[in-house]
Amino acid sequence: MNEPFHIKRRGLMLVLSSPSGAGKSSIARRILETDPNIALSVSVTTRAKRPGESDGVDYRFIDKVEFDLMRNRGELLESAKVFDNYYGTPREPVARALEDGQDVLFDIDWQGTQQLEEKAQHDLVSVFILPPSTRDLEERLKTRAQDSPDVVAKRMNKAADEMSHYPEYAYIIVNRDLEESVAQVLSILTAERLKRDRLVGLAEFVKGLREGY
Repeated sequence: MNEPFHIKRRGLMLVLSSPSGAGKSSIARRILETDPNIALSVSVTTRAKRPGESDGVDYRFIDKVEFDLMRNRGELLESAKVFDNYYGTPREPVARALEDGQDVLFDIDWQGTQQLEEKAQHDLVSVFILPPSTRDLEERLKTRAQDSPDVVAKRMNKAADEMSHYPEYAYIIVNRDLEESVAQVLSILTAERLKRDRLVGLAEFVKGLREGY
């Protein structure tokens, strides 16, 4: 029996953005648990580690000097300053994953998304997560107990500006229910993986079909 042809696919970059507290990190965790062919892009950051976070898993925690060196050497695909801390995505691991057909999930803000759009538009799938209401957003920030009241206030003040960037994203999800939102993101992921331009092995596959394999 002839061996079946397999269509080689280029990986994609799935970006989830939202104002703090809208639920993108919860959605991201569920996507990673559900789909084995997508991996989290581990960003570098100068901020302090939060309870429950692990270095090299959630982020690579580095100081400002190392961050500046990486940025100056062109080793970051995108970088941004958020609430007096710096974040960035190492370029090389992402490039290697996409070439191998592995999808990469990004939990980044609109600034980072703009940079990815400029550098890798055809690989990018962008999703913006909105809260169902301002009251819900504030309640989520308070109940997660990761930030001081002053930081919560700063995040709420910045939320309006962050939400104004929704037109820059290809897909919009209002996160009323976590399960529903996860299902919607998975649907987007499935459709984007089937786009003809990402199926770099399609011509060879069709050639095999036409030759009777």
